Amino acid sequence: MKIAMVGAGYVGLVSGACFADFGHEVVCIDKDPSKIERLNGGEMPIYEPGLEELVQRNVKANRLSFTTELAEAISGASAIFIAVGTPSRRGDGHADLSFVHAAAAEIGKHLDHPAVIVTKSTVPVGTGDEVERILRESGTGVHFAVASNPEFLREG
Repeated sequence: MKIAMVGAGYVGLVSGACFADFGHEVVCIDKDPSKIERLNGGEMPIYEPGLEELVQRNVKANRLSFTTELAEAISGASAIFIAVGTPSRRGDGHADLSFVHAAAAEIGKHLDHPAVIVTKSTVPVGTGDEVERILRESGTGVHFAVASNPEFLREG
């Protein structure tokens, strides 16, 4: 199965590498060209025990790749994970969902086949409905489903 992981930070990179190790074809997408360049050069942007070896093994096996091109990465993907940052907003401390919303809008613009869109980022209740609305309003006319698979990771 092809999986697209939108966001190559801690959650996206670790999850993507693990899915690849299970045998899936995974493409990690990030808007930061320098991060993608470093990943393609074998340099890890974060520390997690065993991650570098896991990434190297799956890149070598052609199961894991990195790009800045979302449209290309989601092409043919059965599952598209949104694993972008949700930092606390200044003032009220609530999660800033702007990156999640932007990712959903970008996916909606390029989705041309049925897929499951999965929020992996830490988000409040009701975010799945909002992601579904954004996808529909972004112009995709294909069937899709929205699911939630929140991360429960302890870094390091």
